[in-house]
Amino acid sequence: MFTLFFHHVALFVLAKSFSIRNYTSKKIFVNYEFEKCGLDNDSRRPVPDCSLSIVHQILVKGMQEFSVRALAKIIKADIAQSTTLEQQAASNSFAEVSTDSRTIKAGDCFFALRGENFDGHDYVADALAKGAACAVISKDASPCVMRDAYCEQKDMSYAILKVDDTIKALGDFAREYRRQCGFKVVAITGSVGKTTTRHIVSHVLSKHYRVFQSPKNFNNNIGLPLTLLGADPSDEIIVAELGTNHPGEIAYLSVIAQPDIAVVTNVYPAHLQGFGDLQAIIKEKLSIAEGLSGDGILIINANLVEHLLNYYSPITNYQSPITNNQLPVTKVVTFGKQEDCDWQFQDVVHDGFSGTFTIEGPRHGSSVQIHLPLPGQGNVENAVAAWIVCSQFCLTIDDFAQAVRTVPPISMRAELLQIGNLTVLNDSYNANPASMRNALNMFISLRKTCDSGLNRRLVFICGDMTELGERAHELHAKLGISIANAGIQLLLTVGKLTKITAEAAERTAQYELQALCFEDVFSVCSRLQEFIKDSDIILVKGSRTAKLELVIAKLRDIYSPKGIRYPIHQLRTSKASKRAPSPEASSGRLRRIKQQEAK
Repeated sequence: MFTLFFHHVALFVLAKSFSIRNYTSKKIFVNYEFEKCGLDNDSRRPVPDCSLSIVHQILVKGMQEFSVRALAKIIKADIAQSTTLEQQAASNSFAEVSTDSRTIKAGDCFFALRGENFDGHDYVADALAKGAACAVISKDASPCVMRDAYCEQKDMSYAILKVDDTIKALGDFAREYRRQCGFKVVAITGSVGKTTTRHIVSHVLSKHYRVFQSPKNFNNNIGLPLTLLGADPSDEIIVAELGTNHPGEIAYLSVIAQPDIAVVTNVYPAHLQGFGDLQAIIKEKLSIAEGLSGDGILIINANLVEHLLNYYSPITNYQSPITNNQLPVTKVVTFGKQEDCDWQFQDVVHDGFSGTFTIEGPRHGSSVQIHLPLPGQGNVENAVAAWIVCSQFCLTIDDFAQAVRTVPPISMRAELLQIGNLTVLNDSYNANPASMRNALNMFISLRKTCDSGLNRRLVFICGDMTELGERAHELHAKLGISIANAGIQLLLTVGKLTKITAEAAERTAQYELQALCFEDVFSVCSRLQEFIKDSDIILVKGSRTAKLELVIAKLRDIYSPKGIRYPIHQLRTSKASKRAPSPEASSGRLRRIKQQEAK
């Protein structure tokens, strides 16, 4: 079943105030006050007008927990009340939500979710046996669910809430929680780069605010609600990631998140099996605007402007609900290389491991050089999008430049590793045609930096690109041509589709290219030592189904020096999704904003 559980989830009562528990389980009440911010008086550089309200004061008082009846009202649930104990249980309260019966604690609320490989209804009895205050189940759940629950818990008080769809109920609950808490939400989508952009935004903003970001890859109709519910009401900003593989998903997620800022990093052919063509993907990504508030900000790659105008009428004031295809924002901000962008990046230089660039924008004064410790052109675009987000929270370009210098890499996403004498670009989390091109470009740049005249061999361990529909064969063949043009000398493919890639690469290469095809990751792992030389430069990339992280683990087992498990180049592990600045740092910035308002 779904294995995700959030500790310290703060839930609310149906009133203007709401309850939380802090990390020592002390119950507190948080009251927010808001004010507008203008320019940063401590900086010589002007920043764009900050159009978002910023929290500037937190008052702590006593309060109550969230009630089962209040939850039932929000998610439109029927409460089973056939016994006296069940009637009493409807008055229960709880302060944490769980979707995993293995980690649930007494007093929690359990949502029984269904997925492709699990059904939470099979574990309702287990959750109740551990003392769950209530369980949210589907109305069409088997009668055995209720029977088993009664058998396990016949002498204890618990509530059963029945809904049409437990996943939708989770989303409804998360949306209301987000509305009650009032934190600012940044929602990010795109075919490539959404996770890295989220990562950069969170890293930079956390230097000045209390920030919570999507854990791992929580970006679907389960992950996004759990992200929102995972935030503490004392958090000031949530940075969420929105993913999709079928039409309508982004709009649905956006309505749940109700973002103040929405970002579309780019759009490329991906998930074609669910969308059919690129135009459908573009329309889907741009639908992130549908959950924006009336004064929301839409940040998009400048390449998408024409498409934006095709799908929405000229930008007007927000109408709710959306009618006549009117764009529900008052401000659109663009970024890219083009001169007519609102924010243009220039002077890009890569050294294989990192890059530098400058940004030019409105009211920006002289340009500032940004050092980004992440490889590749794509990450430069991600960083520019992240800067625009941060500027809306009153950070200066100098604030951003200083903070982004220390942004850590993300595991399995353009992650540079040194494993013994091997240099490895670990981009194994996922793959589509655009991200494959980006990875190959990074790989070529990496060779220029790492080779130093040693003539080190370029090796690509390549997994299938999934969900490409009818164009799967064509796009895998094009990948093979790109591999040959990149000068790859040894190609190890994993999966059925990459056999097409290997054939295309061998036909195209005007040099000696060795290609070997394997059915699965276990087959290639068993023969790595046979083919890999300890001085190779290796790219590892494929879709999630390829599980190429196992290749990385095997390379470490074989080539790491004895006693050293992870001898990797410039690796800093990103451990926490929540980064809370010191109270002094946060209150200091907010105090300056307040002083500027007074002036």
